[in-house]
Amino acid sequence: MLLVMGICIQINTIKEATKSVGATLKDNSDLKNELLKRQGEYEAIYKELEEKEKKLEEIRLNASTKSEGDTKNEAEIKSNQILLGLTEISGQGFVIELDENREVSSDEVLNINGYLVHEEDLLYIVNELFNSGADAVSINDQRITNTTAILCDGNIIRINGKMVGVPITIKAIGYPERMEFALTRPGGYLQAMADDGVKVVHWKSESITIPKYEGVYTYEYLTRGDM
Repeated sequence: MLLVMGICIQINTIKEATKSVGATLKDNSDLKNELLKRQGEYEAIYKELEEKEKKLEEIRLNASTKSEGDTKNEAEIKSNQILLGLTEISGQGFVIELDENREVSSDEVLNINGYLVHEEDLLYIVNELFNSGADAVSINDQRITNTTAILCDGNIIRINGKMVGVPITIKAIGYPERMEFALTRPGGYLQAMADDGVKVVHWKSESITIPKYEGVYTYEYLTRGDM
């Protein structure tokens, strides 16, 4: 009986070992198939990447041998981007800094509004700058474009949807003397603001940088005239 029991135990042990080996072999086979599949996908992607790189190189070569017409079109595109405010630009111009007078309180004056900077002040100054020949204007690095809105939201000013707080820096690229005269002439707007109590500082500059417009142009009703 002991001999029979020993033989039975040995047979069961061999069966379990065989099952385990078979399962291991099956698992290894599945892993091998998965590896081959991934390798095939990688080779296909790598081949596609090589083709894209070849096309990109062809485009670069064509770009380096542009015709006169292509050069003209590129210059026109760049000019339009500057006009739309989609390119950072630099040049000589005029800078204005406005700050509210914090040395007074509402208890000391009858009307504190004269000591504050309002959205109508910014609108007037921007219009004066463009009327005097400014090529580009920014307020606290917000580029002023033909779609820019300068709004008052309570005691907060928003430009291009962004909150703008004091001190306010207005930069304008253009002929400095002309813009300076338009805003600092006797009885001009900046003098009136300073007389009301706003802190006003301005100067001409030989090097001003105005960032590009970060928003998105959307036109709902506009279409081309030749369509």
